[in-house]
Amino acid sequence: MDLMTTPQPTPLLLTRRRIWIIFSALIAGMFLSSLDQTIVGTAMPTIVGNLGGVEHQAWITSAYLLATTIVMPIYGKFGDVLGRRRLFLIAIAVFTLASIGCAFATDFWTFVLFRAAQGLGGGGMMILSQAIIADIVPAAERGKYLGPLGAVFGLSAIGGPLLGGFFVDHLSWRWAFYINIPIGIAAFVIALLALTLPNKKATKPIDVAGVIALSLATTCLIIFADFGGDSDHGWGAVETWLLGAGLVLSAAAFVLIESRAADPIIPLTLFRNPTFMNATAIGLTLGIGMFAAIGFVPTFLQMSSGTSAAVSGLLLLPMMVGLIGTSIVSGREITRTGRYKLFPILGTLLAAMAMLAMTTLEAGTALWLICGYLLVFGAGLGLIMQVIVLVAQNAVTPDLIGTATSTNNYFREVGAALGTAVFGTIFTTRLTEGLTDVFTGAGASAGAAARATATLDPATLQQLPTTVREGIVAAYADALAPVFWYLLPFTAIALILALVLKQIPLADVAGLIARGEAIGGEEAEALEAAHRSSSLQASTSAAADGPALPAPAARSDVVPIEGRDGHQPRPPQLQ
Repeated sequence: MDLMTTPQPTPLLLTRRRIWIIFSALIAGMFLSSLDQTIVGTAMPTIVGNLGGVEHQAWITSAYLLATTIVMPIYGKFGDVLGRRRLFLIAIAVFTLASIGCAFATDFWTFVLFRAAQGLGGGGMMILSQAIIADIVPAAERGKYLGPLGAVFGLSAIGGPLLGGFFVDHLSWRWAFYINIPIGIAAFVIALLALTLPNKKATKPIDVAGVIALSLATTCLIIFADFGGDSDHGWGAVETWLLGAGLVLSAAAFVLIESRAADPIIPLTLFRNPTFMNATAIGLTLGIGMFAAIGFVPTFLQMSSGTSAAVSGLLLLPMMVGLIGTSIVSGREITRTGRYKLFPILGTLLAAMAMLAMTTLEAGTALWLICGYLLVFGAGLGLIMQVIVLVAQNAVTPDLIGTATSTNNYFREVGAALGTAVFGTIFTTRLTEGLTDVFTGAGASAGAAARATATLDPATLQQLPTTVREGIVAAYADALAPVFWYLLPFTAIALILALVLKQIPLADVAGLIARGEAIGGEEAEALEAAHRSSSLQASTSAAADGPALPAPAARSDVVPIEGRDGHQPRPPQLQ
C-alpha cells in the first residue's frame, strides 16, 4: 500500500513557542516532585519525634525511594506505548492526594504509607518529564535546557529546606505537605492545558508479568538491605535471608520473563549497548554514594551543630548554588561543543573531595567550613546528574527514549534506596546506641532511655540539661561522620566508569519528529504561520462576503525514512 495515500494522524507542529509551553508544564511537575524530596529533610527530626519513630526514621526516605523506584520503568515503558500526557496527569494527581494523607497522618507508619504513595506519583513526574524533553528537543540542543532544569532542582532544593525549617519553627511540620496541595493543583491545570502531546494505543500485550516480577525484586532488595543493617533484625535473622532468597528468585523470574515477552518492560537488548550500560552504571554508583550522603545532612546540621530547622535549610544554599552553576555551565558547553565526557569526570572528582572532607565533621566544625564542603559537593552533582540521562537517551533509538530514561533513573534510584537503607541504618543504629548511652549515663532507666530516644526532636533537645545536650550532639556527630568513609569507594567506582565513558555524536532530531509524530524546525514554523494566515483570511472573508471557504487541512504527508537514530520524517512540501 502506498504510504503517501494512506491516512496518517495529523502530526504535531513543534514550533519554538509550543516547545516552551510544553516545557513550562514539565517544569511545574518537576518542581513539585523535587520540592517534596527536600522539604522533608529539615522537618524529619521533628516529624519522627512527634509521631514516635526516631529508630525507624530511615523508612521515611526509604519508602518514598522504594515506591519511586518500582514505578519508574512502568511509567517509562507505558509512556512509550500509550503516550505520556495522560500518565503525567495521573502522576500529579496521585502525588497531590498522597500529600493530603501525609499532612493528616496521626501515627508514624500511616505517614510512611502515604510517603510511599507520594513516591508513586513523584516517580512518574520525574521520568515522564525527562522523556518528554527528549521527545521535543534534539540531544544536540538539549544541553541548554539542562540549565533551567538545574535551576528548578536548585530552587526546590533551596526552597524545600527553607520552607521545611520555617514551618517547623513557626507553624507545624504538617505545612510541609499542606503546601503541596495548591502547587499540585496548579501543576495539574498547567499540564492539562499546555501538554499537547499525541496519545497512542498499545499494539502488543502489556508485560504485566514483568511488572510484577520487577516490583517484587525491587521490594525484596530494598527491605533486605534495610533489615540487614537494622538492629531489630540484622544479617543473621531468618527473615532477612528469606528476603534475600525472594530477591534472587524474583530477579531470575524477571530475566526469564523479559527474554520471552513480546514487548518487555525493560528490553534486555539495552544491556548490550555499552554506552547506555556505562551511563546507567554511573547512575547506580552515584545513587549509592551521593544521595545517601544528602539525605542525612540536614539532620546532622540541626542536631549535631545545634542549629534550628530554618538555619539548617539556609546552610544548604551553597550546595544548591554549586549545583545550579555547574548545571548551567555544563549544559551550555555540551550544546556548544557537542561533547559531554569531561563533565562526569570532573563531577565525581569534586564530589569525592567534598565527601572526604565531610568525614572530619564533628560537633565543633565551623559552619562556614561545612558550607564550603557543600558548595563543592553540589558543584559535583550539577556536572553529573542531567548529563548521564542525556547520554543514556542519546544511546538508543527514538522508540526507546522513555524506556531508556526510566531504566537509567531506575538503577540510580536503586542505588539511592540501597545507599539510604544500608548507610541510613548504620547511622541510625550507631545513633540509637549513642543516645541510649547518654540517657542511661544521666541516670535514666533502660525503658526511659528508649522512650526518650524515640521521641527526641530539636525542640526537646534545647530543653535538656547542658551535659546531656552536649552528649546528644556528640552522639549525632559520631554516628554520621564515619558513614562518609563507607560512601567514598562508590564515588571512586563512578570516577572509573566516567573515565571509560564513550563519546558518541549527539542526535540532531527530537524523538517525536524521528518517530514521525511531529514536524519541527522551519517547516513547523512555516506551517503554523500559513495556518494562522489562512484562518485570518477566512475570518475576514466571512465578515465581508459571507460564508468562508474551508481552511487548508493540516498536513499529514509525513513519510518515515531510515535515519541514523531510527525512523526520521521527511519534511512536507510547503505549498
